[in-house]
Amino acid sequence: MGTDHHELDIHQTLRSLRVWDPAVTELPAFDPATAPADPLALFTAWFAEAVAAGQVEPHTMSLATADEEGMPDVRTVMLHGADASGWSFATHVGSRKGRQLTARPYAALGFYWPVRGRQVRVRGPVTAAPSTESQADLHARSTGALAAALTGRQSEVLSSLAELARESQAAWDRAQREPDTPVPSWTLYRLRPDEVEFFQGDAARRHVRLNYRREDEGWAKELLWP
Repeated sequence: MGTDHHELDIHQTLRSLRVWDPAVTELPAFDPATAPADPLALFTAWFAEAVAAGQVEPHTMSLATADEEGMPDVRTVMLHGADASGWSFATHVGSRKGRQLTARPYAALGFYWPVRGRQVRVRGPVTAAPSTESQADLHARSTGALAAALTGRQSEVLSSLAELARESQAAWDRAQREPDTPVPSWTLYRLRPDEVEFFQGDAARRHVRLNYRREDEGWAKELLWP
């Protein structure tokens, strides 16, 4: 049986691609000995540097969860904040990820900023913020965000795009008319990290990986083989 031409095309394309093209990527030196004691401080600095370097959508991240059977799931979501209480994101409590977090309140986050050849991985337990905080988070966002939240039914089966258009238009109309409308299912989640890993790419493939592990009285730092 011959190789499918689509499979051949994708392998040819993959071989033609380049990682960390010097035309768009700068790989800065990273000395772990100078890293701060708390991972939040380093994350904040790296995030600011990614923004300054022109990274597209640096606030998007992969969110990995698991269902009741332990089967993994992953999707791209938006970071809503990072502070001493944790890294935050939001969704409907009845969405697929919301249900998974209810069943298994533990998650992992992955950030990738190719303009600097950097990754950050965060994992730990997740808790839901009080309703007042969740609603404040929602109403601090755009009209479109509120309209999407009002449309609701996230992850449910959709009968047609026409149905989506009708429901979405009604939600947009309401969001513009009543910008303070509450959406009870909208939930702000916070991941309090047990581990945070910082990866700095190197052109010679001597990548630097610095891992922070939470301990009783602070953080332990360790280097990992690339």
